[in-house]
Amino acid sequence: MNKLDESIQTRITSAQRIVIKVGTNVIMREDGAVALGRIYNLIESVANLRKQGKEVLLVSSGAVGLGAQRLKLDKKPKQLNLKQACAAIGQGRLMAIYEDAFDKLGVIVAQVLLTEDDFTNRFRYINLQATLTKLLELGIVPIINENDTVSTLELERSLSEDLKTHTPVFGDNDKLSALVMSKILADLLIIISDVDGLYTSNPKKDKTAKLIPVVANITAEIESIAEGASDRGRGGMKTKVEAAKIAVNSGGLAIIASGKILGVLDHIFAGQAIGTVFLPVTQLSSKKRWIAYASTLSGTLVINQGAKSALLNKKASLLPAGVVKLEGNFERGEVVSISDEIGVEFARGIVNYSSQEATKLIGIHSDNIEFLVDQKKHDALVTRDNIVILK
Repeated sequence: MNKLDESIQTRITSAQRIVIKVGTNVIMREDGAVALGRIYNLIESVANLRKQGKEVLLVSSGAVGLGAQRLKLDKKPKQLNLKQACAAIGQGRLMAIYEDAFDKLGVIVAQVLLTEDDFTNRFRYINLQATLTKLLELGIVPIINENDTVSTLELERSLSEDLKTHTPVFGDNDKLSALVMSKILADLLIIISDVDGLYTSNPKKDKTAKLIPVVANITAEIESIAEGASDRGRGGMKTKVEAAKIAVNSGGLAIIASGKILGVLDHIFAGQAIGTVFLPVTQLSSKKRWIAYASTLSGTLVINQGAKSALLNKKASLLPAGVVKLEGNFERGEVVSISDEIGVEFARGIVNYSSQEATKLIGIHSDNIEFLVDQKKHDALVTRDNIVILK
């Protein structure tokens, strides 16, 4: 196997805090049976990383698949309540596999089941960081999954693409793993799936498609290459690239690699060119990472070109004069999308006024705010410190 550039090798091998996401198609074989050989191989590699003093968190899919297999279902369940039943059955089986194998290797694990509220609620978001950090300090490997038995949003999203009444924080474990990675300031996110990495086009449709070994910047062109979901998992290359984008904007590396390669984690930490590596571009503050990725969007502010230019080039606040339209209902302190007049979202921010108040302020000068609302709180609808530009 080829070697990566030495500087990239060094960043990977020196990573101390690592989030590893394991996809459903790694946990399950193509015939629907449990892929125990692959799972045990990954577990042994994780145990070796722990022995090297590295902190590891696992985000593992597979609960619904294991439940469906236990119930001897011929195909992926479609009904929401049946999916939840499969998740309830499968999650216990999934943890039993991990618990038994890690225990034999002298590693303690902890189950952490999360819902969207653990991210959208700022207080719970901060508490989550404290809990995961304490588990790592104790030398424990947290095994994380969405609580599908009680959280219906992700399952509903996979059943209906017309569910547009809510913008989910995460609709799959790819993004969940990236949010966890961002929250605990991990150095590296590794997404283990049934794909080798990001190709120049879909390799199942284009035999000339070539693997892209390193992505220095996730451009619109890179995002357009990614395509939709696989048969058993909920995500796809699109969600994996979105997860990588969160990781690199949190100051870390991201790797997409195939779990069907025996010893894939060992190869990665030996500096070998496995899959696709995404290089870090910047590091947002904890608060801005929450605004950009972990919060629920409550509405949209549509602004004119002058206001957009001021936000992008002058690091300005968003004043009422630059707003041309509001969408949705929101309260003061909630996170909204900021888009231009052709509908392109380019920023997010925490609003200083409710939608009811903001409706009265559209297009007006800041000096007139006090005459239109009961209490003037700010000159800006969104202050600069609470705005995140989406790159």
